[in-house]
Amino acid sequence: MSRKDTLRALLTAKDRPLPDGNSADIALPDATNGGETPKQLVRSGAVGAMGRSLGKLAHAAEEARALIAAGDAIVEIESTLIESSFISDRLGEPSEEHAALVASIREHGQQVPILVRPHPEKLGRYQVAYGHRRLRAALELGKPVRAVVRELSDSELVVAQGQENSARLELSYIERAMFAVTIEDRGFDRDVIMAALSVEKTQLSRLISIGRAIPLKVVQLIGPAPKTGRPRWSALAEKLASHDVDSMVHKLANEQAFMAADSDTRFVSFLAALDVKPQANKEEEVWSDDEGRRIATFRRRASRSTFVVDEKAAPDFGDFLLRELPNLYRDYRERRGSG
Repeated sequence: MSRKDTLRALLTAKDRPLPDGNSADIALPDATNGGETPKQLVRSGAVGAMGRSLGKLAHAAEEARALIAAGDAIVEIESTLIESSFISDRLGEPSEEHAALVASIREHGQQVPILVRPHPEKLGRYQVAYGHRRLRAALELGKPVRAVVRELSDSELVVAQGQENSARLELSYIERAMFAVTIEDRGFDRDVIMAALSVEKTQLSRLISIGRAIPLKVVQLIGPAPKTGRPRWSALAEKLASHDVDSMVHKLANEQAFMAADSDTRFVSFLAALDVKPQANKEEEVWSDDEGRRIATFRRRASRSTFVVDEKAAPDFGDFLLRELPNLYRDYRERRGSG
């Protein structure tokens, strides 16, 4: 099912009585007059980027036409009565994008309504399916929000939210990965996630694999990195496995130049930092085999030391050590006793 058909299907479900007052016709957005069409973010993959750009140009008009075809009334709701979706999908919005949207709504009004559902747990309140950016702008301006109110299940909300993000201001690769992980951790089937992100099974598996391989603290430190695609995030995930992530995050978070840089520059800096070989010190010793392959690392700590085996370099060596530990420990005790 196409994104347009999915939206229409969501909006043509069995009608629910809507709040009275302030219904209005939909004004189709004009991409040439400074309306709500956001600036495009550049992503890797020329063919994919071209297709997504063309899709975004037509999406706002398609969305409005779908609402018209569904015959839904548009109502005005106080923005303070609307809460965010239960699924977070963005790592942060560029301030210039938000400022442009606020200025556009201040000058031209809200061109396209948002989609909300009655809050499942709070009477008299609502929850956004899509339109978070328009809601934030309305809150800042102290304006009510033009919205369509629909009864949506959790799955329908997730699909609507994901497809709207893909079409209007597309998520970066890592945002899509973390969004997929978040949805899966909420207990949704992968079919729902594939529909929300408009991806196939193999693509989704890669997204979730990378999303789980990179700690959230690293993603939050770097940010959305809109120009950084899957190959580079995959490379970062692979290199992270042999580094002390906590110390790296703490170090870079306190570097003014790193934090002042844009998100894609922070990604490049973080990846470069992973290539810097740590200086040898007495707290860490590396053991390599005769061919120079790094097999194991011993890290000394005041109360607990760790011995880490590189399973890629020496498969099953860790299991071998576990089996031999009783003999090694007896040898250790005998030597200490005789010494």
